[in-house]
Amino acid sequence: MMAVKCNIKVVMRNVIDALLLRGIRSGNENALEQVVDKYTNYVCAIIRNSVGTALRHEDIEEVASDVFLALWNNSDKADKLKSYIAAIARNKANNKLREVAESLPLDENILADNGKTMEDGLISDSQRQMLKSAVLTMDDTDREIFLRHYYGSQPISIIAREIGYNEAAVKQRLVRGRNKLRQIINKEIFGQ
Repeated sequence: MMAVKCNIKVVMRNVIDALLLRGIRSGNENALEQVVDKYTNYVCAIIRNSVGTALRHEDIEEVASDVFLALWNNSDKADKLKSYIAAIARNKANNKLREVAESLPLDENILADNGKTMEDGLISDSQRQMLKSAVLTMDDTDREIFLRHYYGSQPISIIAREIGYNEAAVKQRLVRGRNKLRQIINKEIFGQ
């Protein structure tokens, strides 16, 4: 009996979502408002899971708004409403994380390996910019993993699940990224 009730709820949700999607496609703003009311918490949870603590609450709200705007502008591409907005939310969150990464300082402790701290080297603005540029030159997957873990404070297990890698591969990419950045720091900042 319980399974039948669950199936009925799923069917009803799918029917309602299909009607809302049809309304959005026809330009019905009320349908979009209903989708926003129904899925805002869901979208914000996906965004928070994608970016960890790297974004402020206001940034998360901005990304959520961008998700619903993208749904409005591209509703013809959606098959199922819930899965479509989830995919948009993940993509928009990752884009925002990349955008914010340019203005965030690197966590200095992850790169100091030679007994010297960044303060010992008295890092200049140009050296900080050089380090940020080095992060941004990583290939897309390595950069995303690096930013999610070190800027977004995401656990390796979540990163691995969301990008479709196993945890060992994610750890290896983090090691390679740290080594690359450490080499740049040693060469450019400490002269080694």
